[in-house]
Amino acid sequence: MKILVLNAGSSSLKFQLFNMDDLSVLATGMIEQIGNDIGQAKLACNDDTGGRQETEVSRVISDHSSAIELMTVLLQENGVLTDVNELAGVGHRVVHGGEDFRKPVIITDKVIRSIRELVPLAPLHNPANITGIEVVTAMAPSVPQVAVFDTAFHQSIPQHAYLYALPYKLYEEYKIRRYGFHGTSHAYVSKKAAAYLNCSYKELKIITLHLGNGASAAAIDCGQCVDTSMGFTPLEGLVMGTRSGDLDPAILFYLARETGMDFGALDSLLNKESGLKGICGNNDMRTIGKMAAAGDAQPLLALEIFCYRIKKYIGAYLAVLGGADCVVFTGGIGENDTKVRAKCLHGMERLGVALDLEKNDSQNDGIMEIQKADSRCKILVVPTDEEFEIATQTMELIG
Repeated sequence: MKILVLNAGSSSLKFQLFNMDDLSVLATGMIEQIGNDIGQAKLACNDDTGGRQETEVSRVISDHSSAIELMTVLLQENGVLTDVNELAGVGHRVVHGGEDFRKPVIITDKVIRSIRELVPLAPLHNPANITGIEVVTAMAPSVPQVAVFDTAFHQSIPQHAYLYALPYKLYEEYKIRRYGFHGTSHAYVSKKAAAYLNCSYKELKIITLHLGNGASAAAIDCGQCVDTSMGFTPLEGLVMGTRSGDLDPAILFYLARETGMDFGALDSLLNKESGLKGICGNNDMRTIGKMAAAGDAQPLLALEIFCYRIKKYIGAYLAVLGGADCVVFTGGIGENDTKVRAKCLHGMERLGVALDLEKNDSQNDGIMEIQKADSRCKILVVPTDEEFEIATQTMELIG
């Protein structure tokens, strides 16, 4: 039996096919540039000889429905899926579950309606998630589907941490509050860290740092998330590839008055033109690191700002938790950029977080332990696997 996991972004679709018996990966793929002039699809799977077979396709992919149809064709042509109806289940990453969903759920018409009602809170992602659910339903109506919500892990955050200091009626009427995102990743790596340390997950205080083009931090106290950096939307918190992160909201009023920018322009400014890109013109940390090493001032400044904001959140969460047993780095930057990790933790020895630079500079594909021997707090690099977490939760729910 097989489980398919769909992770739909605003213009992309990531997917993995798992063997239900042992949750081994049968195939993994990515479809990008959906809705653009030319889209790209990549699929990697195991062939009959145990080798790796890779397929790439470039063509117009007009929407997410077309992307899912192309995904199905690729899986069938490569012999890893005979028919969608043979699936034991399909797990969907759904970005926003609001306050309605605190855990994964079997998808029903009522669940779809609730996800649709939350579209105003995630206008770029929830529609794509709904499309994936509806297309699979049309293809295989008898196959059970599960929604795994990006916000669910953060629903344990206490009210004093998730409410903003706005008139309370705005929360009552419009549900304006901190929701947090990247929840599936924070849940996965924190549990993997506990298992690696051979400790009970419900006895550890953990700070998780998901650092990629989107970035967020979470404070996890004995298995429960108690705070996270992203807020009502994924814009709040850390500096990101193109998002500003925290800023004085009065800046928006000032820009509107002085430049005449409307809501759409301000939204685009903060979400698409700010962050690393806004500071140095580039949002790829690999390129920024090379330019900074060559002495380019703006990329170096972008790197310093990025790491300084992360350091501030680590300090804040050490205070929230009363100290931490473990700090975990994950995501494309967190797993691979040794300089970012070193800058984020520089000078934190008095707080019990002491990085070993030699261990930090080493690389491997698994979990790495990179603190000094006398560090009170463990420092781990844990590769994230949101699709595996979604597959696990889907399998648990459908039995």
